[in-house]
Amino acid sequence: MKKALNIIKNIFVWLITIFAIFMMIFTLVSVNTFNRAERNLFGYKMFIVLSDSMSKTDFDAGDIVLVKETDPASLKEGDIIAYISQNSHNFGEIVTHKIRKLTTDANGSPGFITYGTTTDTDDETIVTYPYVVGKYTGHIPGVGTFFQFLKTTPGYIICILLPFLLLILFQGLNTIRLFRRYKQEQLEEIQEERERLEAERVKSEKLMQELLELKQQLLEKQNTGEASSASDKS
Repeated sequence: MKKALNIIKNIFVWLITIFAIFMMIFTLVSVNTFNRAERNLFGYKMFIVLSDSMSKTDFDAGDIVLVKETDPASLKEGDIIAYISQNSHNFGEIVTHKIRKLTTDANGSPGFITYGTTTDTDDETIVTYPYVVGKYTGHIPGVGTFFQFLKTTPGYIICILLPFLLLILFQGLNTIRLFRRYKQEQLEEIQEERERLEAERVKSEKLMQELLELKQQLLEKQNTGEASSASDKS
């Protein structure tokens, strides 16, 4: 029973350790990659979807979209692109929408009319080549929602702080247990040494007693011999 409990405890500690390490790596990667147009991971840029403007056909708010840098001139109608918005209501944000058609802006620069498939409404401004971040290649459901939760105080406490506190607690208890075992072993060694010394003392006393008895016997024999010699002379 005790062995089974130790195995369960070790498995639990390892799971917490793996989770804590995963959370640390995930946090570092996400902070340095998500929603950073200038950063990429294995050639892909990742952005958190903030609205359901494409939920009708492709991805939902809270998903992570994977975007690969591409030549804007190679894009065509029906492609989904991520771009830096120049619209008044979300200026500067990364938006991932579908290309409705190719066009040019008022200055004659080539660009795209984009729209969200949920509302089927064209975006406010034409997306010209300099604002294209890349072409959509896929998405990871729900990861963005988790990352947004991780950035909150409860998320930090539950996913990062609590696992490390548990590890510290387990290690502290394990250290106390090892210290107690060490002290117990020390006491046992001291007790064994005392018992050994006591055994040696008893053995020495016994040997001394045997020597005294032997000496007494020799004296008695000697006295008996002397008495016999005196009797013969008389």
